[in-house]
Amino acid sequence: MIRVTNELLGNWTEYTLTNDNGISVSVLDFGGIITKIMIPDKTGRLENIVLGYKNYQEYRTNPNYFGAIIGRVAGRIKEASFELDGSTYNLEANNGENHLHGGPGGFHQLIWKVSPFEKETEAGLKLTIKSHDGDSGYPGNLDVTVTYTLNDQDQLIIDYLATSDQTTPLTLTNHSYFNLSGNLKNTIHDHRVTMNSSKYVELDESLIPTGKLADVEGTPFDFRSGRSLSTGLENNFEQNKIVGNGYDHYFVLEDSSEFQAIIEDANSGRKMSVITNQPGMVMYTANALEDGLELAEGISRKHHGVCFETQGSPASLHNDHLPGILLKPGEPYQKQTTFTFTVIKR
Repeated sequence: MIRVTNELLGNWTEYTLTNDNGISVSVLDFGGIITKIMIPDKTGRLENIVLGYKNYQEYRTNPNYFGAIIGRVAGRIKEASFELDGSTYNLEANNGENHLHGGPGGFHQLIWKVSPFEKETEAGLKLTIKSHDGDSGYPGNLDVTVTYTLNDQDQLIIDYLATSDQTTPLTLTNHSYFNLSGNLKNTIHDHRVTMNSSKYVELDESLIPTGKLADVEGTPFDFRSGRSLSTGLENNFEQNKIVGNGYDHYFVLEDSSEFQAIIEDANSGRKMSVITNQPGMVMYTANALEDGLELAEGISRKHHGVCFETQGSPASLHNDHLPGILLKPGEPYQKQTTFTFTVIKR
């Protein structure tokens, strides 16, 4: 039987899902934040594989968006504005002149209503909020449900469901930073990533998409046959340098019934596969993560985690050839991302 437990933390509650194999996922009602994912290594030792604060009060500001649900729109919106049906909508600028991750009052800053559930082979948390017309400058009243499910197949499934009474941009994601070494023992340089993507979206020096879909062939962005993340963290390729030596780019994903991405850490033996019905994902290698933060398992360093933000492209608001993010009334937003945890057999 999968279990759900909870702990009251002042005005917040942390819920923990635990399966029959000892894997657990802990989530706050504040921001829907995943604070811990405990996974065994090749010796069976359980360790945390996501970044989170030691002092939970740090989540009140959470400038790195550790573990949070991001919305209404994940990513940057150029000049904090967009046009829709002949009208211009001005959003809150919180990243220079741009709008980032839903703005300062985004979903990562809200307390979600949580309804736990338990079944024989899975357990989960159904999180709901209502975002009102005009919130952060967005049109439409929006009802959102995000469901975290942990099952006995060692899968964490995140389901996103939303409806709106007006056409509005919407692309939700989770902003967990993964580090499969466990308990922050190492940076992510030696993590090996395989990804079903032949195109990525080029960025300018302000980290705003230029609109160009670049071919991965012959570049550090070609993960189709698998490569170490160090390839992009330690070279002079211009697109890696622009983001602070690493990746912060949108990869267009190709359909697959098996996986869109696989992440492996040979030292720990941990392996994580990602499958989603989203059209792409941002892979972010914590290039801007500052040194010296007191995290749950130690002190932070640059490149201490990697995010796999499955989503549509916010750049589609200004470049209509990119994967779109407009939700129309009467058309439910239904997206799913599944993370499967295994141990490498060698």
